[in-house]
Amino acid sequence: MNPFKMLRAIFTVAPRLDPREVAHRLRAGEALLVDVREPREWTGGVAQQAALLPLSDLTGRRTRWAPFLAAHAGRELLIYCAAGGRSALAAKILVAEGHRAADTGSLSAWAAAGWPVGQPEGGERS
Repeated sequence: MNPFKMLRAIFTVAPRLDPREVAHRLRAGEALLVDVREPREWTGGVAQQAALLPLSDLTGRRTRWAPFLAAHAGRELLIYCAAGGRSALAAKILVAEGHRAADTGSLSAWAAAGWPVGQPEGGERS
């Protein structure tokens, strides 16, 4: 990723949503859930319905992110990771580029709220 774009993203504000609001938006079909952890982390469980798109691809070549963004242009993207740092950065990058995105924090917060977590279906999905 271009260093100037990264700098702009760092100073961009992206909304932060709690798991209850995330679940509401997902049930209403208003948004898509995205896991930005790395593939090796997905084996520990993923939120059901989540597209698996690593942050490293968003900040790199975008081999997964580019087709995903094109296919879902205009949809709100709700981003989570393991602890909340990567999801915040991913949401900021996406908002800085003009996408609708929000940081939803961590997978553990999602699970603690009682929302479904399971194994990835057939490996990776996007």
